[in-house]
Amino acid sequence: MKPDSKTCPRLGLTTQIVTLASLSLLFGMVVMIAAALLFLDPPDEQESPAYGIARVAEAVHFVRAANDPVAVESSLSSLRSSGIQVELVPLTALTLLAKPVRNVPLTSKLARRQLAVLRDITMLHGVGYGAAPPTQIIVQVDGERALVFDDVPRLDFWPMVVKPTMVLLFLILILGVLLSIYAARAIIRPLSEMARAAAAFGRSPGAQEPLSGRGPREIAQVAEALNDMQARIRALLDDRTRMLAAISHDLRTPLTRLRLRSERIGQADMRSAMLRDIDQVSRMLDETLDYLRDDTKAEQPARIELSSLLETICCDFADVGHAVTYHGPQRLVCEGRPRALSRAVTNVVENAVKHGNEVIVSLSAVVDGMIAIEVADDGPGIPQALQARALEPFVKLDQARSAGGFGLGLSIAQEIMKKHDGGIALMPNTPCGLRVRLSLPLRAVMPAAAAIPAKVA
Repeated sequence: MKPDSKTCPRLGLTTQIVTLASLSLLFGMVVMIAAALLFLDPPDEQESPAYGIARVAEAVHFVRAANDPVAVESSLSSLRSSGIQVELVPLTALTLLAKPVRNVPLTSKLARRQLAVLRDITMLHGVGYGAAPPTQIIVQVDGERALVFDDVPRLDFWPMVVKPTMVLLFLILILGVLLSIYAARAIIRPLSEMARAAAAFGRSPGAQEPLSGRGPREIAQVAEALNDMQARIRALLDDRTRMLAAISHDLRTPLTRLRLRSERIGQADMRSAMLRDIDQVSRMLDETLDYLRDDTKAEQPARIELSSLLETICCDFADVGHAVTYHGPQRLVCEGRPRALSRAVTNVVENAVKHGNEVIVSLSAVVDGMIAIEVADDGPGIPQALQARALEPFVKLDQARSAGGFGLGLSIAQEIMKKHDGGIALMPNTPCGLRVRLSLPLRAVMPAAAAIPAKVA
């Protein structure tokens, strides 16, 4: 039953990918914030710029209000012990700077701006004390003295940014891998199922099941289109089967009447010629119906004693006077469709006995995992340039191997071998003739017995 798109709307591929990417980024940010709160240590209060600015302001106010030099020195020592380097110097010890100070850190600039806006804090610019580093801050205490600070506590910008950034990138990498796995399983898996169903359609009974249509909206549309196409193909095949049944019935009946009437003809030469023509028409009709009929799918695969099957075929031809011999192992069991394989080999052998005097049917298990059935004759053979055309349906190479029929024997054999995941190949036979190789996979093969000598079946 198809899902109702009105009650169960599907999301498209673009919507799913964008949603997954957005959710991944959002989840990454949430995890990064949680990790920062749980695992990253907050900065020490005494190392923050705000704490340093407050201590600088307190020191300026204390020095201005204190009259005891010992208390002033004690307060300045306390500042030094907290990490703030400060000295109380006379204004006359300050020197004018030849050029403005450059390369001042950003946090030092921010600290100077915050000190400049405080009440009763007078910043001295353009002057320096001693080496005068770029981070030096000078605050005037009164008309004779000034406090010189090398710097105020400031946070290191890059360590503060790099560590969370690395955590975020790591989380994004993990989520990206998880997103790829989900996309491969949830989005691409329906495409793989469709590819397998399309490849198995018409080859196995399980391929009759319609596609489920799971996945995004676009994949569901493709699955629905494939299901409709499969239904149309099955309807066409059913129509062809009914048409073939009608042709078989409608043509065989008048042919039978013609045969009965021909047998009552008094002239022997005319009677024999008409019977030959009727037999040829019957063979051509049987050959065409065998090619168009697709009944190999109904036959279930089974274990076949292939050597016995080939010997039986050789015996059938030998019983009607053809010189057909068998070379190969005495026992070789494989998996396949018995009637279909028998038809394929029979067609090839029948084609060989029409054009040759002696036919050799050989069986072997080659090293590349395939079983090779070879039918060799001593006839005129087929030129290499025409071998590919010989496998095409309704093609007769009269100049090489002229005979009656529609030329469907090798085509039928080729279709049967394809359904067994095998193939057919035409090769020249030494010193003359044609060698046809039928190959099929070596599946469930039992150990072969010792080869038996050539014999006439």
